[in-house]
Amino acid sequence: MKVRDFKIRSNTKLNDRNHLLKITSVDNEPLPEMYPGQFVQILVANSPQVFLRRPISINFVVKEDNEIWLLIQRVGEGSNKICALSAGETVNIIFPLGSSFSLPDEKGNFLLIGGGVGTAPLLFLGKMMREKEFEPDFLLGGRSENDILQRPDFELFGTVYSTTEDGSLGEKGFVTQHSILQKKKYDFIYTCGPKPMMVAVARYAKENGITCEVSLENLMACGFGACLCCIEKTVRGNVCACTEGPVFNINELTWLD
Repeated sequence: MKVRDFKIRSNTKLNDRNHLLKITSVDNEPLPEMYPGQFVQILVANSPQVFLRRPISINFVVKEDNEIWLLIQRVGEGSNKICALSAGETVNIIFPLGSSFSLPDEKGNFLLIGGGVGTAPLLFLGKMMREKEFEPDFLLGGRSENDILQRPDFELFGTVYSTTEDGSLGEKGFVTQHSILQKKKYDFIYTCGPKPMMVAVARYAKENGITCEVSLENLMACGFGACLCCIEKTVRGNVCACTEGPVFNINELTWLD
C-alpha cells in the first residue's frame, strides 16, 4: 500500500454521468503490482464538506507509462469535484487496496459480466487474462446504449456481448437473460455492478454449477476496516468488504441462503 501524488494526464467525459481519468505518478516512481478488483482511495482536496477519501476501482493499468485509469461516476459532491479536475492537476491516492479476482490457471470458458460503471474492474481483468493467453467473453449491461462504457477497449481482449433495458444496443433485457447463457457453457463467471444484478448472476451461477466471483460496491469510507461502513455478512460472520474483499466467491456470501 502506498500514498502518492498523481498528475491527471486526461479527463474524458464518457456520458452525462461518467468520466475516465488517466493519472500518472508525479515523481515517475514505478507502480507497484496491482491486480483487477483492487481499488484506490482518492483525496477530495479543497472541499470542507468531504472529509473522507472516495473509493474507485482500478479500471486499467499501463505499467510502462506509470498510468492508472479510473472510471468515475458522478453521484455526489466528492465524485463531482474529482470529475471536474483538469489535465495537469494533481490528486493524492492510497493504493492498491483490497483483494483481487482469481486469475485462472487452466483453459476454460470465462464470462465477465458488468453493469453500468461496475464494468470498471473487468477491463483490467480481461487484459490480464489475455496476457495469460485466455480468451474471455464479456457481457455488458445497462439501461441504454449510452450506459455501455468502453466497449472498444473491451473488444481488444475478448468477444463482447451486451444487453440494454430499452433494446438500443445488443439484446433487450437484463444480462441474465442474454442468449449466450443458453448457447455456451461457462466454467467461471466474474461480475461487478449493482447488487440486484450480481445476486441474479450469482443465482444463475450456483444453479448451473459455475464458479463465480463478485466484486462488491459497498460504501467504503476509509479503506482500512476502521469505519465499519462496508460490513458484509458472510458464512464466516460479518467482515469489512474493503479489507476482506471487495472480491468474494459467492460461496462465501449469504445472498442465496
